[in-house]
Amino acid sequence: MLIAGGGPVGLSAAVELGLRGISCMVVEPRAKPTRTRPRAKTLNIRTMEHLRRWGVADKLRSVAPLPTWWSQDIAFCTSLLGTEITRFTGVLGLSDEGVSPELGQQAPQYVLEETLREIVQVLPACTFLVGCRVTSLDRREDSVEVHVQHEDGRSEAVVAEFVIGADGARSVVREAIGARYEGTHAQRPNLGVMFRSAELMDLLPNPPAVQSWLVNERTPGVMGPVDRAGTWWLIAFGVDARADDLDLQELVEGALGRPVPTEIISTDPWTARMELADRCRAGRVFLIGDAAHLNPPFGGHGLNTGIGDAVDLGWKLAASLDGWAGPGLLDSYEAERRPLQQRVIAEAARNNSVLSTQFVRDSMDDPGPRGEQTRLMVAEQIRATKSAEYFSLDLVLGHQYRDSPVLPPDRDHDRRNDDPWATTAAAGRRIPHTWVNPGVSSLDLVGPGFTVITADGADAEALVRAAADRRVPVTAQGSERLATQFGANVIIIRPDQVVAWCGNVVPPDANALLDHVSGWMAADSCGAPTTTARTK
Repeated sequence: MLIAGGGPVGLSAAVELGLRGISCMVVEPRAKPTRTRPRAKTLNIRTMEHLRRWGVADKLRSVAPLPTWWSQDIAFCTSLLGTEITRFTGVLGLSDEGVSPELGQQAPQYVLEETLREIVQVLPACTFLVGCRVTSLDRREDSVEVHVQHEDGRSEAVVAEFVIGADGARSVVREAIGARYEGTHAQRPNLGVMFRSAELMDLLPNPPAVQSWLVNERTPGVMGPVDRAGTWWLIAFGVDARADDLDLQELVEGALGRPVPTEIISTDPWTARMELADRCRAGRVFLIGDAAHLNPPFGGHGLNTGIGDAVDLGWKLAASLDGWAGPGLLDSYEAERRPLQQRVIAEAARNNSVLSTQFVRDSMDDPGPRGEQTRLMVAEQIRATKSAEYFSLDLVLGHQYRDSPVLPPDRDHDRRNDDPWATTAAAGRRIPHTWVNPGVSSLDLVGPGFTVITADGADAEALVRAAADRRVPVTAQGSERLATQFGANVIIIRPDQVVAWCGNVVPPDANALLDHVSGWMAADSCGAPTTTARTK
C-alpha cells in the first residue's frame, strides 16, 4: 500500500491501515508540518470519535492550544475590539449535547498533523518517507508501479497493491488516473493572515470566542486565536494579495478596530472552490481528501470529510488485503462517500454565500438608540442565515449512506424520516451513542471487524458461526437494553461504527447476509440477493 501525501488525511489513512497491521508507505514532500498557516482549525465530533477509536483523542487534546472549556462561542462584532452584535454559544460540537462520547476540538491543522506523524512513525506496519514526492504511476491489473522522487533528485519505483492519492488539490495521483475536478469557484479573492500580538488577548472587551466575524467596511472578515499566547489568524474577504496598495498592518488594524502592535507572520491568498472529482477510483488507485473534493472553509467540513474518506477506505482496503472482503466492499467507497462529499460542498457553498460584508450597516457602532436598533436588526439576520453553519450535527453525525452495494435492505423496520437519528439504529448511519458503563460508550464496543449487538444470544451465535465459515471477523455483544434503546433486536456494526444491517431477527440465510455486508453479494432492485462472487 502506498499513500501519496502525508498531510492529516493521508496520515489518517496510514493510521487506519497501520493499526490493522497493513503494510503501507507514506510519501510526503515536507520535512515538517507547516506551522505558519494554521488552515483548518475545527476537528468535529466525528473526527474526534475516530481519534478516540485510534486511542489518540486525549493526546490531541493535551497539545491543542485552545481547550474546549476556554470558549464554545462564535461572535459577530463590528471589529474584534469594537461592539458585539450577537454570538452563538455551544457551537461546532464544542459543548456536550449527549450525542457523543467526545466533544469537537479547536486545533490548528499542524497540531493534528504532528500528532498523527508521531503515531505513524512508531507503527511497525508504516514507513514514512519525508522529502519525497510521487511523480507518476503506472497502473497494472494486479499492482501499481509508483515513481517516487527523493529530495536529492534520485528516483525509485515502488510497486504497491493499492495506491491512495491524498496529495491535495494539485494531486499528481488524480491527474495520473485521468480524473478531473467538476464544479465552480468564486471570483472574489480572500487573504489569510497570521500575526502575533502579545497584548491583544488582554484587550478583548467581550468574552473570548473561537471565531469572531468582523462586520465592517474596512476589513470585513473572520478571525480568531490560534493559541492563548498571542498568535492569531485572520481571513479578510475580497482582498487581493497582488494589489500594489495592499498594507497588511492597515488590514489587521481594520480587523481589530484600532491600532495595536502586531507582527505579521505569514499570508495565504485563496479563493473559494466548490469542486468534486468526476471519479475517485481507477482500479487499484483511490482519491481521498482534497485530491477528491474541495469546498469553502465555512462550517469546518473540508478536513473532517477527508478524514472520514480515509477511515471509510482504510478499513475496506484492509479487509480486502486480509482476504475476507469481496469486490463489492471497495466498490462501496465511491457509492457511500460521494453523496456525502456532494452534500458537504453544497452546505459549504451556502455558508460561503453569506459573508460579513452583507451585514454591514451604517451606525452599527453608534452607542445610542439608533445603533442599538441597527445591531438588533443585523443580529436577527445573522441568526437566520448563519446558524446552520455552526449547528450542523445532522451533517456531522446524522448523515446516512444510501444505495450502497454493501447495505442490505432493512425488511423488519420502517426507518421513517422522522426517526430521531441520535437514538435509533438505522443501516448506513453511525451507531447512536449511549453510555454503557462509566467512561464506556456504545461506540467503544465496536471492534476492528464487524460487531453484532443482539437482545437474544441465539441470533448472535448464528451470525458468529456463519462468519467463522467465511473468515469474517465478528464479535458479539449481548445487550437487551441497547437493542431496545436502538430499536432493533439484531444490529450488525461495521468497523467504522456505521450500522451495516439491523432487524428484529436474523434472516434464515445468515450466510447470505454476511456475504452482502462484506461485499461478496449484490442485490437486485427489490433487495433480494442475486449473485455472489465468493470463491471457496
